[in-house]
Amino acid sequence: MQDVLIRTIGRTGRITLNRPSALNAITYDMCLAIEAAFEAWRDDPGVVQIVLDAAGDRAFCAGGDIAELYETGTQGNFAYGQKFWADEYRLNAKIFLYPKPVVSFLQGFTMGGGVGIGCHGSHRIVGESSQIAMPECGIGLVPDVGGSLMLALAPGRLGEYLGTTAARMSAGDAILAGFADIYIPQEKWSHVIRQLEEGGTPDLLNVAAETPPEGTLAAHLEYIDQHFAGERLGDILTTLRKDDSDFAQQSLKQISRNSPLSMACTIEMIHRLRGPSLTIAKALDLEYRFTYRAMEHGDFLEGIRAAIIDKDRAPKWQFSDQNVPAAAVSKMLMPLGNDALKLEGTEMEALNVGFIGLGNMGAPMAANLAKAGCVVRGFDTAGTSAEGVQMVASATEAATGADVVLTMLPNGAILRSVAAEILPAMKPGALLLDCSTVDVESARDVAAQAEASKLLFVDAPVSGGIGGAAGGTLTFMAGGTTAAFTKARPLFDIMGQKAVHCGDAGAGQAAKICNNMILGATMIATCEAFALADKLGLDRQKMFDVVSTSSGYSWTMNAYCPAPGVGPQSPADNDYTPGFAAELMLKDLGLSQQAAEAVDADTPMGALAHALYAKFVEDEDGMGKDFSAMLPRFSARGRTS
Repeated sequence: MQDVLIRTIGRTGRITLNRPSALNAITYDMCLAIEAAFEAWRDDPGVVQIVLDAAGDRAFCAGGDIAELYETGTQGNFAYGQKFWADEYRLNAKIFLYPKPVVSFLQGFTMGGGVGIGCHGSHRIVGESSQIAMPECGIGLVPDVGGSLMLALAPGRLGEYLGTTAARMSAGDAILAGFADIYIPQEKWSHVIRQLEEGGTPDLLNVAAETPPEGTLAAHLEYIDQHFAGERLGDILTTLRKDDSDFAQQSLKQISRNSPLSMACTIEMIHRLRGPSLTIAKALDLEYRFTYRAMEHGDFLEGIRAAIIDKDRAPKWQFSDQNVPAAAVSKMLMPLGNDALKLEGTEMEALNVGFIGLGNMGAPMAANLAKAGCVVRGFDTAGTSAEGVQMVASATEAATGADVVLTMLPNGAILRSVAAEILPAMKPGALLLDCSTVDVESARDVAAQAEASKLLFVDAPVSGGIGGAAGGTLTFMAGGTTAAFTKARPLFDIMGQKAVHCGDAGAGQAAKICNNMILGATMIATCEAFALADKLGLDRQKMFDVVSTSSGYSWTMNAYCPAPGVGPQSPADNDYTPGFAAELMLKDLGLSQQAAEAVDADTPMGALAHALYAKFVEDEDGMGKDFSAMLPRFSARGRTS
């Protein structure tokens, strides 16, 4: 019996998954056969639409056939799985981008790989038996096959909820979450498919459609948005543990079954993808970073052992205490360089990049560009280097002939000096991408010089620290023309998780300055509150438990807690070794006050924060410590000191 039936009926391409005894699980050969059919029908004028369905009543497709993945992986052969996922993702992208209507009928279970086949088409039909889910975290993977895209597009925080709990969606829930489009009672399906085969268009689906039975998700949206809005897995767990409602306790029970590493990476992926730059290629690339490493570094093989092989349902997950370090997440989601997923029509042409300023931030950023296939020539006055980067003797040599020149420099004066040197050497139409944090006027002046030289310019200071630079998880706040930002975007996608086009030249610096003024003032307030709690006899953990789930919630409390041993791991747990040095915070606060003075803005909190960090860095041994080391400073002082 053929596992997949492929034929043409009338002007309709027909694909039927035909493994009902295996819940129509997708094999590697089935993927290749389906892809070949899509390719053959793409330019065939005799085929105007494609209909996907499956044999049996229990499932459209319950996922991928993972037995061979487990067998090869336990033998140390990771290449087979990597190729399987790459080829499967290529098919998912083709279905998503297909130029002709693709109509899928999703009865029973549609999970994992079944979502990749059935939920990317133009018309997705569900019925009364439909149960759709992304259960990958339960076997040590992440929602993949393009599922992360749909999770990122789901309303509110449904994506985080569905991805971490693996909750099943009924027909109504699937339509609400964006995994399906139309509800048609299943008794009508054969008639509807026959009409399509006889020449009907997908418009007839709307005639057969009915209102779906009400699902369960709509009633829980408020709870989902409340509990699943955290920055990290730990934030979500904290809020759920503080709530004794049935919803919170059921969510915790579902989460407890799944791989903590997979769930933490799932949340990070959704956060990176959510926003206007989301594409199927970006989602699949991020998924492949994880699945490429899943056997060797993740929990996939252990998850399959516990669920499928030994069936003991007792997996020994990494980070079983559910405290997943940010570094572990970054490791799984780092760019793959030459091993990155390659989809037809999405390959980036290799860029020639000049990189000037290879310090603690610049060196790992340059290395990530080189790993991604860019030809990078670097220069730094201190003689530092970066992996994969060809070092040259001068900034001018780095800039000559480059498509993009990227600078990461200490201040505006140096940026102006470097710009004066390299702009005459840059080829017309090239981009100067400055990722330094400098004053707004310096950025605008260099932008004007670049424009006069018929060059593009973007000021794009970063947030994310040294760890973000190494892990490719930086956030870029960009200013410049739309054309300049568009040219810079492929580099942003390599070096970071998010890039926001804030406006014209200088807007990136303005955004960074405002952001870090809030950050500095908020960290001071957080440290003051812990010091006060100490003197009031309030346990620091109890303080965190209350504030992290109450109106005092903030990034400095929940994601970067300055108290050692409290909350997610932070520099406080490493004797305040800098993630973001206090002297850099002082610099940024100084820029905020310089900008405030220039535009006559009243910023008393920013001014006070600047003064406190100046005293801490210059007079109180704060130099070289993390900016959260303000906590021991406040703890050691009395009210009049």
